[in-house]
Amino acid sequence: MRVDLFDFELPEARIALRPAEPRDSARMLVVRPGQGLDDRIVRDLPSLLKDGDVLVFNDTRVIPAQLKGIRKRGEAMAQVEATLHMRVAPDRWRAFMRPGKRIAAGDRIHFGHDQNSCFLGRLDATVIEKGEAGEVLLGFDLSGPFLDEALHAVGHIPLPPYIASKRDDDERDRRDYQTIYAREEGAVAAPTAGLHFTPELFAALDAKGIERRFVTLHVGAGTFLPVKADDTADHKMHAEIGSVSAETAEALNAARARGGRIVAVGTTSLRLLESAARKDGRIEAWSGPTDIFITPGYRFKTADMLMTNFHLPRSTLFMLVSAFSGLETMRSAYAHAIESRYRFYSYGDASLLFRETSDGH
Repeated sequence: MRVDLFDFELPEARIALRPAEPRDSARMLVVRPGQGLDDRIVRDLPSLLKDGDVLVFNDTRVIPAQLKGIRKRGEAMAQVEATLHMRVAPDRWRAFMRPGKRIAAGDRIHFGHDQNSCFLGRLDATVIEKGEAGEVLLGFDLSGPFLDEALHAVGHIPLPPYIASKRDDDERDRRDYQTIYAREEGAVAAPTAGLHFTPELFAALDAKGIERRFVTLHVGAGTFLPVKADDTADHKMHAEIGSVSAETAEALNAARARGGRIVAVGTTSLRLLESAARKDGRIEAWSGPTDIFITPGYRFKTADMLMTNFHLPRSTLFMLVSAFSGLETMRSAYAHAIESRYRFYSYGDASLLFRETSDGH
């Protein structure tokens, strides 16, 4: 499909730089294909679901994956930045480096300090290989838990580019850019639909008899990359590591058998469920890398509803929601959201999407 079909104009003022306080007071646009739009707030979620429905959350935990440092090559030094996006071994990460042209295989990078300050902690790496578009494989001198500890000491929360270009990260982001149920370390971007949940909202969902299940997909920085190709067929997705436990798969299959609806919280949860589903829609225990790329025409096998934030124009995520609820439906929903001053992107408002069925409703 032509990528420009997924383009739209978004005024800068609609980009949220901080989350709503409290989190569940954010607005939520309910989208039912063929039935119009409904302006609600996240706190209304229990009233839109019913006893027996299951919410599926991604329990990945964001790590301080943004690193600043010095590249040394002989006597020559240059300031560089790295955004880690996928761990491939206890001491190795794939990363996007900036500026990419200053990096070559064999370079030594000293993270945690720049030319103007002494370092906070020591974290050194070697560039093992260099790929396209500034992507590299870094081999760190530390490994496993020692590397994790060093990242927490010298790393920054990797705010999305559209926030980072307007302000620096701060202590508040260490709390704000993490879901309250984050458990499995490894993401470099938050599964942002989950940022809206509070203990109070969980209690209200429990009271309504709505089940909670967790899967893990470590979100990579590739999620922010715009689609540069003119046609979706030419776009390459970055793989992300995930897992669905046998217990969760069983619980979701049982919910569906009794007539409950599966509600994916976030596009990451949905992509993982689709990766773990057989052709007949049965969900199986699953783990490994997934680079599933969902565009209109895709036949969903798992979720009946999707709770998600508002996404970037020309992004794989806007393509996914257009596949889920219909391209025209989502174009008009986004036009309404922009007109009605909804807040966009990671710290922005939510939408609750119902799946477009094969008869078009």
